[in-house]
Amino acid sequence: MINRKLLEVLFKGFSIQRWNDKLRPIELIEMDKHAHKMIIAYCLGKYEEMAGNEVDWNDLIKGGIFELLRRIIISDIQRPVFREIEKNRKLLAQLNQWVWDEINKKIGNEMLKRQFGEYLHNPAIIQPLATKILDASHIYASFWEFRIIKHINVDDYQIEEIENSLMNSIKQYESLLGIRKINVRGKIKNFIDLCGQMRYQVRWGQLPRVPATTVLGHSLFVAVVSYLFTLELYSPAPKRIYNNFFGGLLHDLPEAVTRDIISPLKRKVPGMSEQISRIEEKLSAELIYPHLEPEWMPEIRNFTHNEFASKINYKSPMPSIKINNKYNDDQFDPYDGEIVKASDDLAAFMEAWSSIRYGIKSDELEGAMNDVMMKYTREKTTIGGIAVSELYDDFNA
Repeated sequence: MINRKLLEVLFKGFSIQRWNDKLRPIELIEMDKHAHKMIIAYCLGKYEEMAGNEVDWNDLIKGGIFELLRRIIISDIQRPVFREIEKNRKLLAQLNQWVWDEINKKIGNEMLKRQFGEYLHNPAIIQPLATKILDASHIYASFWEFRIIKHINVDDYQIEEIENSLMNSIKQYESLLGIRKINVRGKIKNFIDLCGQMRYQVRWGQLPRVPATTVLGHSLFVAVVSYLFTLELYSPAPKRIYNNFFGGLLHDLPEAVTRDIISPLKRKVPGMSEQISRIEEKLSAELIYPHLEPEWMPEIRNFTHNEFASKINYKSPMPSIKINNKYNDDQFDPYDGEIVKASDDLAAFMEAWSSIRYGIKSDELEGAMNDVMMKYTREKTTIGGIAVSELYDDFNA
């Protein structure tokens, strides 16, 4: 089961500053960068499938999550230093062992714990194509950040060297169709830029919080928690794992054009939630979908429309427990919107809880935190057989 200790480790990703030796017009945060990386990886993976190549999506998801956890643990080591450490196999093995010692007792799922340990000691267990996609996505997400800081660091003698290094690194991945599409400024570049802009959108914008989380980083947190919840299901189908992770990652995609609208407004103004959903669908069709490949659209709409409903084959909403019993198979394309919703609520809870823990609190934050906790603990909520309510008991201990 997911536990508080692992969630706290994951949440540290919102506090890790990037490019902190350069002038920055905005804060550049590890969780945001990694969220952008995984959206780029999704696009590159879809292009590889269009090119006739088989992507091991489960490996891609695991590789992305494992690398995020590793980077959170070793956040004090800057990239140039880490590159030198990588050249020393013995020292790298010792560092990875230290990472393992720091986190292994915090991972409740035994299968995930074993796989993470294997990854630390042998990253080659991840499918080569999935690794290549993740590496390319990592470099491009870093380059995207670099463009933000480039123009205000014009007198920095390192800027030209950094730019050349990043561009040369991107060239190494031009065998990937998606990278070639980006390099010729294909429409997918516009989509990636649009998703990146969600890191400018701070959640709970009217309230002071520590750390301040963005829509983009929040989306990755939801995706990782959805993945962890899904692993608690009995032998989940690979497509179910895929759908729940990428459904979590893309569930707030319409906010790229509508911006973040606070939940109390949606709940308390009669008819507002339904009207906002219609506006989101309209604006998404006009401003987001044209930048995507038509073949991807049914899946994207599945992740962004009625996104908190569990369903199969993009329709027929039904409880996750019924999917367990009858439809837990790739042929039904199962998606647990209920799990994504529980993960979204948990992310909001953590955002409020963490700020209050740091001493930055308000009636609104305390009310939101208590509302989420009561929602799941009052009725001992389970989803697909997962005792979600028990997770909140960790925060009362």
